[in-house]
Amino acid sequence: MESLRSNETKTMLSKVPEVTIYFWIIKILCTTVGETAADFLNVNLGFGLTGTSIVMGILLFVTLFFQFRAQKYMPSLYWLTVVLISIFGTLVTDNLTDNMGISLEVSTTVFSIVLILIFALWYAKEKTLSIHSIFTKRRETFYWLTILFTFALGTAAGDLMAESLGLGYLVTGSIVCAVIACVTAAWRLGLNAVLAFWIAYIMTRPLGASLGDLLSQPQEFGGLGLGATATSIIFLLAILLIIIFLSITKRDLVASSTKPTTNTKGIVIVWQVVIVVGVLMLAAGTGYYLRHTSLQETLQQGDSSIQAGSSGSGPQASQQVGSSGAVTQASPLGDLSSFKKIAEDTQNLVNAGNMSGAKSRVDDLEHSWDNAEARLKPMNKKKWTEVDDAIDKVLRQVRAVHQDAEACKAALESLIALTS
Repeated sequence: MESLRSNETKTMLSKVPEVTIYFWIIKILCTTVGETAADFLNVNLGFGLTGTSIVMGILLFVTLFFQFRAQKYMPSLYWLTVVLISIFGTLVTDNLTDNMGISLEVSTTVFSIVLILIFALWYAKEKTLSIHSIFTKRRETFYWLTILFTFALGTAAGDLMAESLGLGYLVTGSIVCAVIACVTAAWRLGLNAVLAFWIAYIMTRPLGASLGDLLSQPQEFGGLGLGATATSIIFLLAILLIIIFLSITKRDLVASSTKPTTNTKGIVIVWQVVIVVGVLMLAAGTGYYLRHTSLQETLQQGDSSIQAGSSGSGPQASQQVGSSGAVTQASPLGDLSSFKKIAEDTQNLVNAGNMSGAKSRVDDLEHSWDNAEARLKPMNKKKWTEVDDAIDKVLRQVRAVHQDAEACKAALESLIALTS
């Protein structure tokens, strides 16, 4: 029986790659490709969020089936699973936010709690969280379930920082890099390796997204202007080349004699977990409070300026004069004329039959709207969601592989009406 157990250990250990620099590079690349692939299916191919979730869910289920049946570590199969689970984890958060209206604050909190519970249950059952101790189906199940929720949490936390709090992807990426650097330094000084690994694993999700956006976004929005398609191709080729390299050199294989080790005793690990998680929660909570307060103060100052500018107007203070001279009610989100102008430009291009130009112009609409989220969403969440849904519909129609001019016009007209 002991011999059988030993053989099973050697076989299952080889299904998980060694944590090397190649591991982290591919992980970040997979994260970026996962996000751009989800956007491509959702918007460019017109699957929509629900359709994309169903397709990715089926593909992930099939891939996991073969991953569990595999008798040894196969780089292509393992990393394909990681790519698909990164896409699906991202879609879990997107569905909660876009389809169910759950705030990123709530989803971040819930995913954090769920992840802690999974870790607690995993440790209670197996007495270790090391990825190099995965030599049973149950541990492999815990492993992939944990990875799924690290992607969901990373997506929610990253979007919360970059979009809802308006930090942008450059600042968000810098903060994430600082956290990873601190964790790495702490690991060098004696922090438990397993704890350091899982913190870094979660943090690489928003880091990968930040890197992808910096490369793909237009230069006027702080990016390098490579575009999502070019960025995806570059990252996919990089992943493929690294996987080929690892398949040939075997540098990411775990030696069969490898056994999970710890450099600290149980009680010390518990205290490390409590202290590290406590510090991260305190830092995150303080940062969120300060940034949220700053945004609220900015919003109040804007409201005061509007009220001061309209003083003496009496009942007309909440009204605006349209381009035709007609008096209309001001939007709950304030002045949306810049978004209306982009929508009208796109509509003119569609009417002229210039669908390529329309697709290019609508990119400006997406980036401008994303950059304004932190400012607009707190003003009126219901109205913001309504406009956001209309913009998503425009993006799907204009960017569709087989564009329908009439459908594009209808979506644009609805958006123009909402922003008038």
